Amino acid sequence: MVFLHGNPTSARLYRHLLHGLAPDHRCIAPDYLGFGRSAAPQEFSYRPPAHATLVETLLRTLDVSDVTLVLHDWGGPIGLTYALRHPETIRRLILMNTWAWPLTHRPVLQAASRLLATPMGRIAVERFNAFVRLVMPATTGSASPLRPDWIQTYAAALDTPTRRLACWGFARALRKETQWLRALWTRRQRLRDHPALLCWGMDDPAFGHERCLQRWQRLFENAHVRRFPATGHYVPEEKGAALLKPVRQFLQSTPG
Repeated sequence: MVFLHGNPTSARLYRHLLHGLAPDHRCIAPDYLGFGRSAAPQEFSYRPPAHATLVETLLRTLDVSDVTLVLHDWGGPIGLTYALRHPETIRRLILMNTWAWPLTHRPVLQAASRLLATPMGRIAVERFNAFVRLVMPATTGSASPLRPDWIQTYAAALDTPTRRLACWGFARALRKETQWLRALWTRRQRLRDHPALLCWGMDDPAFGHERCLQRWQRLFENAHVRRFPATGHYVPEEKGAALLKPVRQFLQSTPG
């Protein structure tokens, strides 16, 4: 099982799933450069395609096969980059509040990304950790406390300007990587026959709506779907160990 996180989290996002699944599965959960326990080299571009290249290199080096991809947020397009290039190595997919298409139809997200891409937006993220301190609470579901402890943990992890630059790279990419996302989505049919589980936080102002979910359902026509009405964007954090039951049921129903 390969777990890929998004912005501004790390492999820690999946700790509850890892704890429950590791005894029976080989689990690989990398931190992207700039996040978690990985290095944060200043010369790295921190663009999603660059992260995707490193993930592909890692998985090819490990010679993985029969893979279950577990993807959240930017983990979706990053993981699908690998999956579309190596579909023969993929057994199934578990997707949580993610996308793999241009967000041109979402003017609010485009405007937010445009604002964050400005010099003032960069300063807000790099100096004041604004993405973690403002965006994360705003996209957490109503079932969670206003400022959960785990948000502070991610804020503390982005403790240098370079690490916050990594966070900023993802934020501006919602608008900047339109062509990359479009090219990715045009190849999606290569994965249509793979089993998929969609665990969706419906209280997510960014991706918690039926239109987003239906895009995935049109691709994976027999997808297993679990909707969580009061859960926001950060499904693995907000649901915690409660995700183990639907994930285990899915794994058992789609044996490798």
